[in-house]
Amino acid sequence: MYRYFTAAKALTGFVRVTTPCARRAPEPARFYSTKGPGKPPDQRRPCSQPTKPIEPCRPKVALKEKCKSQMDDQPKPCGPWKEAHKKKNDNYNRILLLGLATTIGTLLLMWWYGAFNTTDDSDKSKKKKKISREVEKIPKDSSEIPSCVPYLLVGGGTASLSAFRAIKTKDPKAKVLVISTEGDNPYMRPPLSKELWFSDNPEAVKNLTFKQWNGKERSLFFEPEEFYVQCMELMDKPNGGVAVARGWKVVKIDPDEQIAYLEDGYQIKYGKCLVATGGSPKNLPLLENCANQDVTDRVILFRSIPDFQELDQITQEAKSVTIIGGGFLGSELACALGRRGKQTEMQVNQIFPEKGNMGKVLPKYLSDWTTEKVKQEGVKVIPETFLENISFEDNSLTLLLSNGKKMKTDQLVVAVGIEPNTELAETSNLETDEDCGGFVVNAELMARTNLWVAGDCSCFYDVKLGRRRVEHHDHAVVSGRLAGENMTGEANAYKHQSMFWSDLGPDVGYEAIGIVDSCLPTVGVFAKATEKDTPKAVVTATGNGVRSETETAAKPVKPSCGDMQPPKDGEDYGKGVIFYLRDDIVVGIVLWNVFNRMAVARQVLQEDKKYEDLNEVAKLFNIHGD
Repeated sequence: MYRYFTAAKALTGFVRVTTPCARRAPEPARFYSTKGPGKPPDQRRPCSQPTKPIEPCRPKVALKEKCKSQMDDQPKPCGPWKEAHKKKNDNYNRILLLGLATTIGTLLLMWWYGAFNTTDDSDKSKKKKKISREVEKIPKDSSEIPSCVPYLLVGGGTASLSAFRAIKTKDPKAKVLVISTEGDNPYMRPPLSKELWFSDNPEAVKNLTFKQWNGKERSLFFEPEEFYVQCMELMDKPNGGVAVARGWKVVKIDPDEQIAYLEDGYQIKYGKCLVATGGSPKNLPLLENCANQDVTDRVILFRSIPDFQELDQITQEAKSVTIIGGGFLGSELACALGRRGKQTEMQVNQIFPEKGNMGKVLPKYLSDWTTEKVKQEGVKVIPETFLENISFEDNSLTLLLSNGKKMKTDQLVVAVGIEPNTELAETSNLETDEDCGGFVVNAELMARTNLWVAGDCSCFYDVKLGRRRVEHHDHAVVSGRLAGENMTGEANAYKHQSMFWSDLGPDVGYEAIGIVDSCLPTVGVFAKATEKDTPKAVVTATGNGVRSETETAAKPVKPSCGDMQPPKDGEDYGKGVIFYLRDDIVVGIVLWNVFNRMAVARQVLQEDKKYEDLNEVAKLFNIHGD
């Protein structure tokens, strides 16, 4: 450093530099010669003698005035080395800036990968935030949505899908606009709790494709993306089409003026309108009033594609998951997650207040059998129990149960049913049913002039069973189709007895129709099951996993001719028919591992009469395969 400082001063003319020898103590004179060793110089001066000073600048005559210094001027370097010196300094500066940028970049990368995070993995999980659920609006601006359309469908679920298919069938050049709050095009909900969980291909799950029980791959979406047209192009299409405005919400409908209002005030004039807003998953009152963000971030109300995607991601690493609810959805999810838990060593718990799985639907003996089946899938079933309190401790949820026990879990899934989306009733002066919920409609599913309602949110009058509201896929399909036909000029009444189905994996499934309530008296007739009596077998035979469609296409079944034989030991509840009675009249039927017999069940309900011997009625279903 001293040498550099001295050299810098010498260059600027502040000091005069002497040879190093002059600063040391005197010593005997030494002479140096360039004439070779042993030849003393003619005239040499010992190095101890002082040298002449080194002048900082000796300009040529032409530069004398330029280099001339004044008393107050700082010495300035001049001469031929000036440009080289500047070039060298610029090079040093570039190296310095490059090194500084490299250092900053390295520090940023270290910060990004958590090198400066002193917390352990448990602290990271504590700070983990819930996946964002913000829905992207497509189109981004409401001005790109047509302001006047012949057909307007409010809601983007199964009922709307079925309605626009019916409209296009009756009116091929129809122009249909769908307004959906969801960020996806219409899709099937049943596979979200069934087949999607049984896929071993992560890429297929990411793309929302799944294998049916027969191994055939299918997309979750009803139609491919190219089927739909852009909203702003809809009215210019000579052959019509279907456009879906995703992420938008209709907040008000004026039935008299036939105008729908979006959340930003944008108005859409319609000719015919269908309300098919569906339902939203119910929550527990305890969780609705919970102000702890750490708790609410670890609760999923399961219903939609984002719910599936979030739960799928969480269960890749979670050590434990607890499901609240013992109905169709809760039991299906329990079996699906139990299968995954066997692969990842994840503990799966299921809590519900009933005595057994699907205890509100199945008779006790069959509910108990189903509970054992769920347990065999690796699920810890906790019946007759409800959640009393919940807290966040040690980076996980602590559940206080009604039996006094505490339970730790990483994630809570709530599957306790849905409630109809009827917010439009108040803003649009539409009538709702106090007992069943939903918009009140007539037999043609009409709520007001040129305004129909279909799907989960419709409350219709059943001539056999009274006013009802049904929350199943088959009802959404059939009611949506009938509403769509009536929007094109038909005047058909809704007389369909909708069915529903549930699968506890590929080996056990059932279908039901009518009023199936475990509080009603039941009569069950069972037989030994075979390899053909499984959901997997029926999908393999028909090539279709949507059983409301396979039942519609099923061929008639010949009744049994022989006597009904009770099942032997070990054959209990392999397959069978359960009749639900009210005043000794069959009002509901469950087909347990019996498929393609729904037409027979509808016929029995249509009879609306008392039967002296239900064993004879069971022969109509030919469960013994005669």
